[in-house]
This record gives sequence, structure tokens and C-alpha cells, in this order.
Amino acid sequence: MHLLKWLYPGLKFKRWLVLFAIGVMLASMGLAFVLNYKYMGNMEEAIFKAIYVSTGTYNYTATSIIGLLVVLLGFAVMLFATRMIIRSVITVLIPDSSEKLVDLIYEKRKLNRGPAITVIGGGTGLSVLLRGIKNATSNVTAVVTVADDGGSSGRLREDLGMIPPGDLRNCLVALADTEPLMEKLFQHRFGGCGDLAGHSFGNLFIAAMTEVLGDVEKALKESSKVLAVKGRVLPASTQRVRLIATMTDGTIVEGESKIPLVHKTIDRVHLYPPEVEPVKSSLEAIQDADAVILGPGSLYTSVLPNLLVNGIAETLHNSRAIKIYICNVMTQPGETDGYTASMHAKAIIDHVGPGVIDYVLVNSTLIDPAVQEKYAKEGSYPVKVDEEALIDLGVRVLQADIISADNAGHHDPAKLSRNIMNLVNQGTDNLLDYYLRGNKSKH
Repeated sequence: MHLLKWLYPGLKFKRWLVLFAIGVMLASMGLAFVLNYKYMGNMEEAIFKAIYVSTGTYNYTATSIIGLLVVLLGFAVMLFATRMIIRSVITVLIPDSSEKLVDLIYEKRKLNRGPAITVIGGGTGLSVLLRGIKNATSNVTAVVTVADDGGSSGRLREDLGMIPPGDLRNCLVALADTEPLMEKLFQHRFGGCGDLAGHSFGNLFIAAMTEVLGDVEKALKESSKVLAVKGRVLPASTQRVRLIATMTDGTIVEGESKIPLVHKTIDRVHLYPPEVEPVKSSLEAIQDADAVILGPGSLYTSVLPNLLVNGIAETLHNSRAIKIYICNVMTQPGETDGYTASMHAKAIIDHVGPGVIDYVLVNSTLIDPAVQEKYAKEGSYPVKVDEEALIDLGVRVLQADIISADNAGHHDPAKLSRNIMNLVNQGTDNLLDYYLRGNKSKH
């Protein structure tokens, strides 16, 4: 049965097997010319005699069956021999995966044919989404914010004059198809109280690669090879920027990490310097995508900073991709206190204009009261889905179970991926009808 897996559609193996069979037949015909037809005739005569002796008459059907069995036997032998040749080579290159070779090839081919998905954001929310999406398509690009100024990333940003690597590292690890030990290594933070204390090894690795190669894009590309990343990770810009927030009372707060700490209502955010050059590859990824996803993640400090980079919002406006905003499950203290789903979407539209959101994906599952109580102690509450207000904004609402069974305050990677891929693959109209029917049944 395992041998038959090599005949799965999409492996691009059968065409070469057929070509191999044609080669064998041509070689056989050549041998017949060289050795004389009489040997082939003797074999054929022997088969006829055997059939005649056993049946008492010449049976054309029996002859045909025997011929077909010989052909099938020949193909089976060729398939087995080809498999063993490939396996003997692969065993040397990747010994641990040689038994699963056909499954690996099939998965790789399938993922390579997946839709082009570009995700825009930052923080832990983006990495959660990427962990699910990478199992549906390898044509995924993460466009990541460069406004982070806290922790290890902030220190490297100031000390080395580079863009913060923390969110880039998280996305690389999320898209990685590598050994668990390598993932642990990239996420490892040094202890102690020296200069290395608190630094992530992955951040230092990206910083070192950037200095060696002289370009952060090249550094991310080479780092992706180390981690066997499915897809690409790109910064929104390679310029050092700072995020500045203007509060509704006129207060101005500078620094991504400081904005949530003042616990005031945010009016607008903007970047300094105001004219920030985008990464060309990021614009191309948005333009060429089948679907562009905003979030999940911190609204003002992870999602919006990307859209404020020159050209990104405009490219998103002009892209023919399906544009999906994944609304957070819980409000974020100091940033989106008291926000409903429509207020999240409205904040994006107010900053960059309409036309950047086609669909808003929101959670439809009731969060356990005990979990809500736990989050309430931190000032975080479930985001209310005000569907009518969302529709008034000109966006469509998709309600689905997208929360984690283990941590109900967070999204589940597999559930997010499944709903997004359904939207992309099945067609927006059919899926919209499906969700609307589901919503009506709940009311």
C-alpha cells in the first residue's frame, strides 16, 4: 500500500515513471532486433501451447490476461526499483525522514499549490496565525511591524542601530519546519545579570546575520534556510521608526512599549519619521496575494504601524486580494479598553481609509465565565460583536469558533487557518451564505 502512494496525484512522479517505462520498452525492442525475433516468438509459442494444453482450445482472452499481468508486473518492478533508487539517495541526505519520503514530497507539492496569503501585523497574535496557515499553504508572506522598542528588541535597536528583530524572529519560528530543539534555541533567553541577560538567541542570530550580510532582508532569507521556513518573513520597512500616539485628551506618547502604559484612550497613531520607505518585496506580496490578512494582534501597536508605512495602505487598497481583518478575542488594557468589534475595524478605516477590509472574522463562541473572570482581573474583557455597526462600515461579518480550547482568551491556529482557507478556496459568496445561515440559526 505504501508503494502505491507514489501514484498520488500531484507528486509529478507518474510522468517520469511512464517515461521510464517507455525507455524500457524501447530498450526491449532494441534487444529483440539484436538477439533476433525468434526468441520472442519461442516465448509466445510456449504461452500459446500452455493455454492450449490446459483448455483444449486457443483462448484469446486468456492470452490477453497473461499479457496484461506481465505488463503490470513490469510496471511494479520498475516502480519498486525507482523507489529503492530514490530511497538509497535520500537515506544518505535525510536518514531520519527516508521512510516518510513520499509523504514529505506529497505534502510539499500540495502546499506549493496553495493560495498566496499575505499576513500583516506583529506580536504573538501574528505568530499564532502563521502556525496554522503554514499547514495549508507554503505561499505565505508575513509583513511584520518594525515599531517595537521594548525588551531585547529595543536594546538591539538602540545598541546596533537596526530594526527590532523580535517580531521577525517569532514569525520565523512560527513558520519553521524544523527540529523542536532548533525552535527552543531561537526562542531561548539568556539569564543572569550581565549584558546578555534577557536577550533572545534568535534576536542575536538575526542581528549577527544582518551585520555579516549587510542587509536585513538577506539576513531573514538566510535565517529562513536554517529554520526550513515555509514561506517568507519580511519587515514592513528597513528604516528605524518610532510609534507615536495622540490621546483623546491631547496627550502625546512616544514609543510602542509606552503607549499602553498611560491607560488613556487613543485617538490616532503615527510614525516618526512620517515618511517611511516600504520594503519593495512587501508591497509585491500584498499586490500579488489571493488574500491579505490583518491581525490578529494589538490594534494600535502591531497592526496599524504596518499600514502607516508609505505605500502599504495604498497597495492594499488596489490589491484584488480578499482582505480579512481578524478581530481580537479580548480587549487589550491600555489600548482597546471597552472596544467592540466595529470599533477595532473603524480605527483601521479612520487611519487609512475604506477599502482595506472586506471581511471581519470574529469569535462566535461563548468564553467560559471562569476564564472571563481571570482576564477581568487584568482589565481585559471579551470583545463584543456589534454586527450591525460592522455592516454599517461596509464590511462583511464572519462569525466562527476560532478560540483555543486550552486558552479561551486566545485564537486557535488550526481554527483560524481552516476558516480563512475556506473563505479563500470555496468562494466568498458561498461562504458568506454559509455564515449568514449559521448566524440566523443562533438568533
